[in-house]
Amino acid sequence: MEEQQDVRQDAEVIPQLDIPDTAPETLSAGTSIFDVQNTSIYYGAFRAVTDVSLTVYEHEITAFIGPSGCGKTTVLRSLNRMNDLIVGARVEGDIRYRGVPLYASNVSPTAVRRRIGMVFQKANPFPKSIYDNIAYGPRINGIRNKGKLDEIVERSLTQAALWDEVKDRLNKSGLGLSGGQAQRLCIARTLAVEPDVVLMDEPCSALDPIATGRIEDLMKEIKTRYTIVIVTHNMQQATRVSDRTAFYSVLRDEKSDTRTGVLVEYGSTAQIFGDPHDERTKAYVTGRMG
Repeated sequence: MEEQQDVRQDAEVIPQLDIPDTAPETLSAGTSIFDVQNTSIYYGAFRAVTDVSLTVYEHEITAFIGPSGCGKTTVLRSLNRMNDLIVGARVEGDIRYRGVPLYASNVSPTAVRRRIGMVFQKANPFPKSIYDNIAYGPRINGIRNKGKLDEIVERSLTQAALWDEVKDRLNKSGLGLSGGQAQRLCIARTLAVEPDVVLMDEPCSALDPIATGRIEDLMKEIKTRYTIVIVTHNMQQATRVSDRTAFYSVLRDEKSDTRTGVLVEYGSTAQIFGDPHDERTKAYVTGRMG
């Protein structure tokens, strides 16, 4: 049975969401990066997410929104096989990356993660210099030439809008950066291996508004070179940065007292926030359902 959400009927202040007047209700479909069809994700016997179907398109920012426990991060982690690192995790259904079955037996999870990078909720710089944080991935991939590494470090930090702030202290520890700088360092570290896709799991949740704004500006700048999928609890953030939005909710089985995530609605961000088709979506984006 679907979980009964607390939908308040009393008068309340509805949050104003900043959707540009020119934002299209529908988007033209470009190249498909991820095609997810009838996918359910399990941890042992527990079904965390059920029957997800959506397509992520090239050079767009796709946002996953929804209440806690709805499976946003679980779906995100399935896109680069991070869930493989959890004992008992398995995927049923079909997830294709550029037409290739992502979970085929001949597909290397390590190769997948080289192509599909991830930025986590909490900034996690390595206990190394700023330079070595960025050079780490390229070195693992066999690049040893100092000139080439210098070029990669400068390019990656520039793309992450951090170069001007750290160029004179590249040999200092990455652990000495502020929260916003550390998160941009982690983004630069991800970009250093030239991924095709960047997954972001609530990358701004621990940051102040100024640092958050810098990360959001960065996302909009780099989407011309990368495809981005972001999990966020911040609906304003979704309206500011994303092209498409997927809203997830929770189904509750009263007999077993288990909660399973479900994809309720997926469309252009302007449509999801301006003209949602499902009442659950409408209740969530207007603040009447948490």
